[in-house]
Amino acid sequence: MIVYDRLKTEYCRTLSLLEKEIFGDDAWSEDDFKETICCDYAYYLVAKDGDKVVGCAGLRNTCGDADITNVFVRKEFRRRGIAEEMLKKLMTDSGEIGAENFTLEVRASNTAAISLYEKLGFVLEGTRPDFYDHPKEDALIYWIRS
Repeated sequence: MIVYDRLKTEYCRTLSLLEKEIFGDDAWSEDDFKETICCDYAYYLVAKDGDKVVGCAGLRNTCGDADITNVFVRKEFRRRGIAEEMLKKLMTDSGEIGAENFTLEVRASNTAAISLYEKLGFVLEGTRPDFYDHPKEDALIYWIRS
């Protein structure tokens, strides 16, 4: 059974290794995750199966606009609704830090993520050319506005 917990220091090393496995050189370091714990404008969830960390999703709120910065799930746990559940929880629970609108960037080729975001009500509003490295690729900008 998957349970969701707020980001804690004890998860940071595992998350950085998992994100590196998934995103390569674009991944956050352990220190990047640790930094977010101290930010009162950040809200991060960790998905766990027993003691095993299987995913993470988080956002940073600026004046009511929440930028979803990380969404990832361990390969063998994908297609089970974990990312969808984390995003729903983020968007519901982040009201406690003042989040009202939600935005994110996604690789133009990431059709699985795009499908999920559109299912949740995100609307495509723009493109950031050559936003991603490794490989170079455009980002699509999605929003949910209240």
